[in-house]
Amino acid sequence: MDPSIHGGVRVFTDASRPLYEVKANLFKGLAHPLRVRVLEVLAAAPDVETPVSALLDATGLEASHLSQHLAVLRNHRLVTAERRGNQVSYRLAYPQVADLLRVARALLAEILLTTERQLVEQAALSDIPPASADPASTGSAARS
Repeated sequence: MDPSIHGGVRVFTDASRPLYEVKANLFKGLAHPLRVRVLEVLAAAPDVETPVSALLDATGLEASHLSQHLAVLRNHRLVTAERRGNQVSYRLAYPQVADLLRVARALLAEILLTTERQLVEQAALSDIPPASADPASTGSAARS
Protein backbone atom coordinates (compact mmCIF):
# COMPACT_ATOMS: atom_id res chain seq x y z
CA MET A 1 0.00 0.00 0.00
CA ASP A 2 1.22 3.47 -0.86
CA PRO A 3 2.30 5.19 2.41
CA SER A 4 1.28 8.59 1.03
CA ILE A 5 -2.37 7.51 0.91
CA HIS A 6 -4.26 7.93 4.17
CA GLY A 7 -7.93 7.03 4.38
CA GLY A 8 -8.18 6.79 0.60
CA VAL A 9 -6.80 10.32 0.14
CA ARG A 10 -3.32 11.11 -1.09
CA VAL A 11 -1.65 13.27 1.54
CA PHE A 12 1.35 15.57 1.45
CA THR A 13 4.07 13.07 2.34
CA ASP A 14 5.51 12.65 -1.16
CA ALA A 15 8.13 15.40 -1.36
CA SER A 16 8.90 14.52 -4.97
CA ARG A 17 5.48 15.68 -6.15
CA PRO A 18 5.33 19.11 -7.79
CA LEU A 19 3.97 21.84 -5.55
CA TYR A 20 1.06 22.52 -7.91
CA GLU A 21 -0.16 18.94 -7.37
CA VAL A 22 0.10 19.31 -3.62
CA LYS A 23 -1.84 22.59 -3.82
CA ALA A 24 -4.50 21.00 -6.03
CA ASN A 25 -4.88 18.22 -3.47
CA LEU A 26 -5.35 20.81 -0.73
CA PHE A 27 -8.08 22.51 -2.73
CA LYS A 28 -9.80 19.15 -3.24
CA GLY A 29 -10.21 19.07 0.51
CA LEU A 30 -11.91 22.46 0.33
CA ALA A 31 -14.01 21.59 -2.71
CA HIS A 32 -17.38 21.29 -1.00
CA PRO A 33 -19.48 24.15 0.40
CA LEU A 34 -20.25 22.30 3.62
CA ARG A 35 -16.55 21.62 4.30
CA VAL A 36 -15.87 25.32 3.80
CA ARG A 37 -18.75 26.06 6.19
CA VAL A 38 -17.24 23.74 8.82
CA LEU A 39 -13.88 25.49 8.44
CA GLU A 40 -15.56 28.90 8.77
CA VAL A 41 -17.26 27.79 12.00
CA LEU A 42 -13.93 26.55 13.35
CA ALA A 43 -12.14 29.70 12.17
CA ALA A 44 -14.61 31.86 14.11
CA ALA A 45 -13.06 30.51 17.33
CA PRO A 46 -9.63 29.24 16.26
CA ASP A 47 -8.27 28.77 19.78
CA VAL A 48 -11.28 26.79 21.00
CA GLU A 49 -12.15 23.19 20.31
CA THR A 50 -15.63 22.98 18.80
CA PRO A 51 -17.74 19.95 19.70
CA VAL A 52 -19.38 17.97 16.92
CA SER A 53 -22.78 18.93 18.36
CA ALA A 54 -22.02 22.61 17.65
CA LEU A 55 -20.90 21.74 14.12
CA LEU A 56 -24.13 19.80 13.60
CA ASP A 57 -26.14 22.83 14.72
CA ALA A 58 -24.13 25.23 12.55
CA THR A 59 -24.33 23.13 9.38
CA GLY A 60 -27.72 21.46 9.73
CA LEU A 61 -26.21 18.21 8.45
CA GLU A 62 -27.06 14.72 9.58
CA ALA A 63 -24.36 13.27 11.80
CA SER A 64 -23.25 10.72 9.19
CA HIS A 65 -22.82 13.38 6.49
CA LEU A 66 -20.92 15.69 8.82
CA SER A 67 -18.70 12.78 9.81
CA GLN A 68 -17.82 12.15 6.16
CA HIS A 69 -16.90 15.80 5.60
CA LEU A 70 -14.86 15.92 8.80
CA ALA A 71 -12.99 12.79 7.67
CA VAL A 72 -12.04 14.52 4.41
CA LEU A 73 -10.86 17.59 6.32
CA ARG A 74 -8.83 15.40 8.69
CA ASN A 75 -7.30 13.43 5.81
CA HIS A 76 -6.25 16.68 4.16
CA ARG A 77 -4.77 17.74 7.52
CA LEU A 78 -6.95 20.85 7.74
CA VAL A 79 -8.52 19.99 11.10
CA THR A 80 -7.59 17.98 14.16
CA ALA A 81 -9.91 16.00 16.41
CA GLU A 82 -9.77 15.53 20.16
CA ARG A 83 -11.87 12.90 21.92
CA ARG A 84 -12.88 13.39 25.56
CA GLY A 85 -15.11 10.59 26.75
CA ASN A 86 -18.02 10.37 24.33
CA GLN A 87 -17.48 13.85 22.91
CA VAL A 88 -15.29 14.66 19.91
CA SER A 89 -14.22 18.23 19.28
CA TYR A 90 -12.49 19.80 16.29
CA ARG A 91 -10.23 22.73 15.66
CA LEU A 92 -8.25 24.09 12.74
CA ALA A 93 -4.97 22.24 12.34
CA TYR A 94 -3.18 25.45 11.34
CA PRO A 95 -4.09 29.13 11.81
CA GLN A 96 -3.25 29.65 8.14
CA VAL A 97 -6.50 27.84 7.26
CA ALA A 98 -8.40 30.83 8.69
CA ASP A 99 -6.09 33.14 6.73
CA LEU A 100 -6.86 31.19 3.56
CA LEU A 101 -10.60 31.61 4.17
CA ARG A 102 -10.16 35.38 4.68
CA VAL A 103 -8.10 35.70 1.49
CA ALA A 104 -10.71 33.70 -0.44
CA ARG A 105 -13.47 35.98 0.88
CA ALA A 106 -11.51 39.10 -0.13
CA LEU A 107 -10.78 37.66 -3.57
CA LEU A 108 -14.43 36.79 -4.12
CA ALA A 109 -15.50 40.28 -3.02
CA GLU A 110 -13.09 41.80 -5.54
CA ILE A 111 -14.30 39.48 -8.30
CA LEU A 112 -17.93 40.40 -7.55
CA LEU A 113 -17.09 44.10 -7.50
CA THR A 114 -15.30 43.83 -10.85
CA THR A 115 -18.21 41.87 -12.32
CA GLU A 116 -20.67 44.47 -11.05
CA ARG A 117 -18.64 47.27 -12.66
CA GLN A 118 -18.54 45.37 -15.95
CA LEU A 119 -22.31 44.85 -15.87
CA VAL A 120 -22.88 48.56 -15.19
CA GLU A 121 -20.58 49.45 -18.09
CA GLN A 122 -22.37 47.02 -20.41
CA ALA A 123 -25.75 48.41 -19.37
CA ALA A 124 -24.52 51.93 -20.11
CA LEU A 125 -23.32 50.82 -23.55
CA SER A 126 -26.67 49.24 -24.35
CA ASP A 127 -28.29 52.67 -23.83
CA ILE A 128 -26.24 54.14 -26.68
CA PRO A 129 -28.16 53.96 -29.97
CA PRO A 130 -26.38 52.04 -32.72
CA ALA A 131 -24.53 54.13 -35.29
CA SER A 132 -26.57 54.72 -38.43
CA ALA A 133 -25.15 52.87 -41.39
CA ASP A 134 -24.01 55.04 -44.28
CA PRO A 135 -24.72 53.10 -47.51
CA ALA A 136 -21.71 54.67 -49.20
CA SER A 137 -19.35 53.44 -46.50
CA THR A 138 -20.69 49.89 -46.42
CA GLY A 139 -20.21 49.23 -50.08
CA SER A 140 -23.90 48.62 -50.79
CA ALA A 141 -24.03 51.68 -53.07
CA ALA A 142 -21.24 50.27 -55.20
CA ARG A 143 -23.20 47.07 -55.84
CA SER A 144 -26.35 48.92 -56.98
